[in-house]
Amino acid sequence: MKTISVGFIGAGFSAHLHVEGLKQVHGVGIRLATVTATRPERAAAFAQAHGVAKTCASWQELLAEPGIDVVCLCVPNALHAPIAVAAAKAGKHVICEKPMTGAFGSAGGSAGPERARREREQALASVGEIERAVRENGVLFLYAENWVYAPAMAKTKRLLKQAKGAIIDIRAEESHSGSHALRSRRRETAGGGSLLMLGSHPIGAALHLKAYEGEIAGTGPIRATSVTAEVAALYDTDAVRRAGHSWLVSDWQDVETWANLVIGFSDGTKAVVTASFAALGGVRNTFEVYTTNAVYRGAMTPNDGLTAFTPDPAAFGTEYLHEKIESRTGWISVAPDEDWVRGYPQEMQDFVEAIAQAREPLSGLALASGVVEVIYAAYVSAEEGRRVDLDRN
Repeated sequence: MKTISVGFIGAGFSAHLHVEGLKQVHGVGIRLATVTATRPERAAAFAQAHGVAKTCASWQELLAEPGIDVVCLCVPNALHAPIAVAAAKAGKHVICEKPMTGAFGSAGGSAGPERARREREQALASVGEIERAVRENGVLFLYAENWVYAPAMAKTKRLLKQAKGAIIDIRAEESHSGSHALRSRRRETAGGGSLLMLGSHPIGAALHLKAYEGEIAGTGPIRATSVTAEVAALYDTDAVRRAGHSWLVSDWQDVETWANLVIGFSDGTKAVVTASFAALGGVRNTFEVYTTNAVYRGAMTPNDGLTAFTPDPAAFGTEYLHEKIESRTGWISVAPDEDWVRGYPQEMQDFVEAIAQAREPLSGLALASGVVEVIYAAYVSAEEGRRVDLDRN
């Protein structure tokens, strides 16, 4: 297999997850070629920390490099679509963080059903633009949905295949105390709140599981057909103002921090997804799958692979414990290898093998598109107070 040359657009949190995963790839040669970031000093620090060969001034300059095979898009959500389209046109494969795209900028008007419908149209148009660019230029869109690759999810799929039960009910959640990224505070720059930024993961997992079920059962595609949702800006409530606590991120502007939705599937089954920026206790990544002959429960984070207790907040120094925990005292779920448990190295292994073998990845264009479709239909549902049917094939 040829050595695959990787460029990084962005040098923040997700870029570090990508590069650490790529360092663990085996069987395929990897060259960490170039990195660019809006702040040159961050790109330089990233290159030095991870052995990236060089930095460049802009993503346009990076895409012009003929030797780069694939780019990691680790940039704000609003930049995913324009850079993905440009990368595809430059002949580069695209590893894109979630969500694939959305509706960014001002949709005009105040919050309500009309704006939600316009945002849905904008998001689906953006999806279509990416799909066309990828297909017309013969590149792969590698959707960085780590839940698909988490060991708990992979084992669940193997058990499903053996047990041959039908999935009738999926329940999944991603929640934590709130994003500290300033761009996440405003709908204009973020595209949405907890539903978009957190809900992408459990929604993607539910769509993936039902598609897999159709594949192993030989029934043909099982697809999402409807969405019913409620969202809430829990920071803007009498309860929060009365309590006056500061543990939760609170300086949101116009995005939801709680969402709950029901996805209906073409075989009559359901999935319930919860996504919240108003939950203490660290990141919660959990799923339950109820079938006609078994139940599967996955706890990626927190999990009890290792727990530790201390009354001393300084006892463990700077040693990493668990993402977004508010306290380093008491009983703590300690992550021995959080990246592996959440599927990041496995994700990158599949992506580079897909590139080397010229095949589709496990998590690709179809899943990325489906997640955006569900999310923006959910926003319409929440505003209109009704179930929304998904009529986009």
